[in-house]
Amino acid sequence: MKDLLKAIIKDFHVKPLPEFIERTLSVPINSGKIISIVGSRRAGKTYFMYQLISKLLVSTKIDKIDIIYINFEDERLNLKIEDLQLLIDSYYELYPDNTNGLYFFFDEIQNISYWEKFVRRIYDTVSKNIFITGSSSKLLSKEVSTSLRGRSVAYEIFPLTFKEYLQFFNVDSGDIYSTRNKSKIIKTFKSYLTQGGFPEVVHYDNDFRTKTLQSYLDVMIYRDIIERYEISNPVALKYIIKKSISNVSNYLSINKLYNELKSNGIKISKDSIYLFLNYIQDCYLLFLVNIYSESINVQNTNDKKIYCIDNGLANNVSFSFSENIGRLLENAVFINLKAKGHSVYYYSNARECDFVIQEKSKITTAIQVTAVLNSNNRTREIEGLLEALSKFKLKNGLILTLDQKETIKTDNKVIEVEPAWKWLIEN
Repeated sequence: MKDLLKAIIKDFHVKPLPEFIERTLSVPINSGKIISIVGSRRAGKTYFMYQLISKLLVSTKIDKIDIIYINFEDERLNLKIEDLQLLIDSYYELYPDNTNGLYFFFDEIQNISYWEKFVRRIYDTVSKNIFITGSSSKLLSKEVSTSLRGRSVAYEIFPLTFKEYLQFFNVDSGDIYSTRNKSKIIKTFKSYLTQGGFPEVVHYDNDFRTKTLQSYLDVMIYRDIIERYEISNPVALKYIIKKSISNVSNYLSINKLYNELKSNGIKISKDSIYLFLNYIQDCYLLFLVNIYSESINVQNTNDKKIYCIDNGLANNVSFSFSENIGRLLENAVFINLKAKGHSVYYYSNARECDFVIQEKSKITTAIQVTAVLNSNNRTREIEGLLEALSKFKLKNGLILTLDQKETIKTDNKVIEVEPAWKWLIEN
């Protein structure tokens, strides 16, 4: 095993870093904390690590040999917690005279059970410069923070934002007014809405993109859920995932889902459905949004709204989803809000509002999303937003559309109607 670890360590040192397009996520490189980068599979965590390593090499005087980079998804590795010390031993056998401080980059470390014990030990005894990635939101959980005793700080990374997506196509996101560049932005936005933002597939043709996205979904289902949680009822799990994705940007009723499973001859308890949905959220495939209420019981008992990590992934499972541009738009807006770390709810009483955002204990923002604001939906969309504004004593609201701009003043409120592409760039 030592020979293999030495080869992996040495290969990283002698090979150049792969080319990457810089992501906008900002992470400190000398914080004295264990930095966790958490997000879905294929969202760009590994290449973001390369970005951090490149920044480290440029901005400090360290040499590449002062870095240990290990990808724990390397199929050659079959490590257990008791084997991890071999990493340190192998490194110092390669570089016995190196007395510089080390930087550790551990990719997909959650594949090793009890990994945090090892990381805590090397933090206390070897180096405080530790970066880890993982595809499980458990890396953000209180359990991990407790086991590391306040030593870690977590950052979430998502598939490409629209601004990053424009960069992949060399479209200037800073020029939203010139006729030619604006038309490029709008054209690219239409692709972004249907094809999503997983970095690897951006330049793939439609057929290969579809196959690749299906492989992402398969890995999430089998490796991140079925294997990790030892699921004994995979038929129910797959049904729940497919049904949930087909309802992206819509309501999901646990009772209806339970009855559908039952009528299809699939045995499962409601508790298991909730558990499966937690697992699905844990691997960053889907997100459930609660109704806003000060009562936790009301939040738990009402229907959820469901969103997917990526429009392209959702399109790959549910063709009906791709036909509804409004649902695509709403999902893209939600992922943007989620990526910025907002606490997001939906509002529903006499009327509905798509998103209300809570900061601390107060709702500060209300947003309605519709592809087009027209005579058929204008009253409904505006009145739903006005009800939310009135409820939370807000003076200003926002309606995001494909490409409309307007200012509406009514009931002593100001509603800005904005193109979603412009809002996504600016936010």
